Amino acid sequence: MAGALLSAIVERLGSLISSEFKLTVTVKEEVQKLETKFRTIQAVLNDAEKRQLKEEAVKLWLDKLKGVSYEIDDVLDEWNTVMIKAEIEKQQKEFEEEEKAETSTAKKRKVWTITPNFNFSVPNLLQHLDIAHKIKELTEKLDEIYKERETYGFELSRPIEEVVERPKTTSYVDVSDILGRDKVKDDLVSILLGKGTEKEKCPHVISLVGTGGIGKTTLAQLAFNHHEVKDQFEKRIWVCVSEPFDQCKVAKAIIEALAGGDPKITELHSLLEKICELIGRKKFFLVFDDVWTEDYAMWKPFRDALKNCGSQGSKILVTTRKDKVAKMMESANTIKLEELSEEDCWLVFSKIAFFDKDPQQCEQLEDFGRQISKKCKGLPLAAKTLGSLLHFKKSREEWRNVLNNNLWELEDVERGLFAPLLLSYYDLSSPLKRCFSYCAIFPKDHVFYVDELVYMWTAHGFVESKGNVEVEIMAQEYFENLVIRSLFQECREYIQFGTRYKMHDIVHDFAQSITEAQHLGYTIGSQFPPSTDRSKNLRTVIFFNHGDYNMSNLVQNFSRLRVLTLQFGMELPDTIGNLIHLRYLDLYWCEERFSCGKWVLPETICNLCNLQFLRLRHVPISQPRILPQGIGKLINLRLLIGYNLVIPRGIGRLTSLRTLNGVLISDEDSKGCKLEELKILHHLRDLSLYFNKGDSPIALAPNDRRIQSNVLMLNALEPPQGLEKLRISKYVGTTMSPIWLASLTNLKELYLGHTIELMSLPPLGMNPCLESLTIVFAHRLKKVGVEFLGIESKNKKEDMKIFPNLKYLTFYGLFEWEEWIGGTRGGKEDKDCITIMPCLQKLKIHKCGKLKSLPDFLRTTPLKELEIGDCQIIKKRCRRETGEDWHNISHIPIIKLADDPEVMTWEINNDLP
Repeated sequence: MAGALLSAIVERLGSLISSEFKLTVTVKEEVQKLETKFRTIQAVLNDAEKRQLKEEAVKLWLDKLKGVSYEIDDVLDEWNTVMIKAEIEKQQKEFEEEEKAETSTAKKRKVWTITPNFNFSVPNLLQHLDIAHKIKELTEKLDEIYKERETYGFELSRPIEEVVERPKTTSYVDVSDILGRDKVKDDLVSILLGKGTEKEKCPHVISLVGTGGIGKTTLAQLAFNHHEVKDQFEKRIWVCVSEPFDQCKVAKAIIEALAGGDPKITELHSLLEKICELIGRKKFFLVFDDVWTEDYAMWKPFRDALKNCGSQGSKILVTTRKDKVAKMMESANTIKLEELSEEDCWLVFSKIAFFDKDPQQCEQLEDFGRQISKKCKGLPLAAKTLGSLLHFKKSREEWRNVLNNNLWELEDVERGLFAPLLLSYYDLSSPLKRCFSYCAIFPKDHVFYVDELVYMWTAHGFVESKGNVEVEIMAQEYFENLVIRSLFQECREYIQFGTRYKMHDIVHDFAQSITEAQHLGYTIGSQFPPSTDRSKNLRTVIFFNHGDYNMSNLVQNFSRLRVLTLQFGMELPDTIGNLIHLRYLDLYWCEERFSCGKWVLPETICNLCNLQFLRLRHVPISQPRILPQGIGKLINLRLLIGYNLVIPRGIGRLTSLRTLNGVLISDEDSKGCKLEELKILHHLRDLSLYFNKGDSPIALAPNDRRIQSNVLMLNALEPPQGLEKLRISKYVGTTMSPIWLASLTNLKELYLGHTIELMSLPPLGMNPCLESLTIVFAHRLKKVGVEFLGIESKNKKEDMKIFPNLKYLTFYGLFEWEEWIGGTRGGKEDKDCITIMPCLQKLKIHKCGKLKSLPDFLRTTPLKELEIGDCQIIKKRCRRETGEDWHNISHIPIIKLADDPEVMTWEINNDLP
């Protein structure tokens, strides 16, 4: 971690020296001294970080180095903040002057830039003296550390070059799911499918017991997702329990799995009653993954409640490392997982390590590979981790270095698992080390979305810039690199909520062992606030549970924060604007501040001039959210998401914005942003708009003024042409054909939701990049015809491709939809003229009960999956061999004809923040 931190500091120092900052000679000299010393120390850090594992003195030396590094980072950030504030003041004056001079003819607004003009934005002499004094003090501290390094005789080493290899589509990270576990998997599934008897306790408890990293969770996942198990149980629930055992948290997780929402209940008895209500008398299968507690009193309330609900044959599966837990939970069956055989462990290792290597290369490396796989001691996680590491190593010398590495000599609690993880960790580049170790902040078994983590990494500056590549894209590549090294794993439970990830509990333990105290996550039972000494150095504070914490002293305690997440019931203090280093602010169900029936953010938030990510998630959706009038001062903002956001004038100054989600488009507020301001947000890639506040509108009268108003407002919009994702919700116009839609030639994803009055779809077929299209709740739409394709007869020409790149198409809740005509006019198909959807891979049609048939062009598409739900006419026409539409879909490998309302949960809710 010290190496990763120093790399970032050296980069910042170098940038400061070479920038346009008008530094005094004194400041520049001190900065250059710092940079030189850091570069010298950097050369010995690889050796120092490895030796700290056995030498306490080296560890203390590294701790001092990290302490000074963080102090320097803060000083550099303070200097940068002074520069930014000076530029904001300059822009604000120009903005105010323009507002005064503006007439009713609406002058063309200036395109704002965030590139500081340092000829005008120059800190004064006192500020130069202040930073010079601070840097000199820190240089003296570093001098002592610099001299001390010589006493340890560190070896010089070169930094690891970052290699980002994107994962292949035929992912190999799951090969250990079944290798060596066929018999035990079959035994477990057999027990689960057993009907049970009247004498048998209900629910029937089965325990999987084994050491960490041996594959208990993987085996439980295989059983949970087995097709026969899915058919057997009406309710399937997966809950990660972990340590400490929090009864209310576990109960809430069960409710969330059953109902899809976070219950706002705090009493355990009420939570258990809700669980029984949701299960009813249905047969359920409940997995308690990673149980540690041996306290029967903690388990008994669940046992008693679950006995009184569910039908005969319900099952509970427990995974644990402890035999005592299996006994405490009164398991009827206990399956003990043993280590893999030497040959099975080799198969797990080799299939990952040798993936995509030629046979001759594999033969040359096999002798070292078999010796390395023996060191895994039969543990699948160790085999996967080392296999993933050596997948990137091509030469015998590199494999020999891993085999003979002295890290194998370490004695670890988890039976040697930390040695493979350390080998993988030290093979990472400096940025990847920081990104990985940062994840120790999450509680064990915490499930997260990739975007959430990517934004935090970016906020901390962990991600190195690379040419013109967006930093968020680089961060995504970092994440993919860590996934293919088996340091993250995909969470397969409840995939309808989108793809989420977590860390294996052993990997999490390892991350915690190497992380620093600058990042803290708070759960129920955590001490808050921490000691004063620790608080002042914190960079991250995340509250994972709501609580009654007093946030009035937040700023005083955590003045150096870069990332802050507040939870349900916590109030954002007015002093939030004093957190000058803050880059990421997430307000999740925070305490409401109401003014005239509207939710309002404090104006002081506009003082956060370094803020890059602002997330206002899941505040009550019936009320507009009023953003501060000075929002235009946040010139570094890259992401702003919420719901029903009322944005004031000045949004056009936020030229760093990449994502703007949840904007309320309304003609009621004369002080709101001008629609044309969106056009000058040239970096904007993701935009979502809401045309009506509150709940989805019901059917409107034909003369309702909102219909015409929505059409006019939509036509007046001019999103930037570089837009890649667009979501439009609650639009009540009858038509949707704005001129600007054709100019969005980079658009890849389009979502139209709750467009209840829409009578025809917009012409989208000629969009060259569109890959995903979702239409949800267009109640009045009766026909999808040639207008949807975006062509007229007179414009047809040979070899024309319609929707040339569309891969995913979804229709949901089109209750009046009867006809889908594609590529036909007057019933005759123009086969020689056009090709429709030549890249289509997945088609979903749900709750479209009046749709009479599927279009003929589907038989020429390369569809891989078709999903029909709650569409009785189409379902009948798609029956194998006998259905009237079977000839159009018979080539599709996966056809799902289901009436499960949960299948579309993710799609219909993806317009929520």
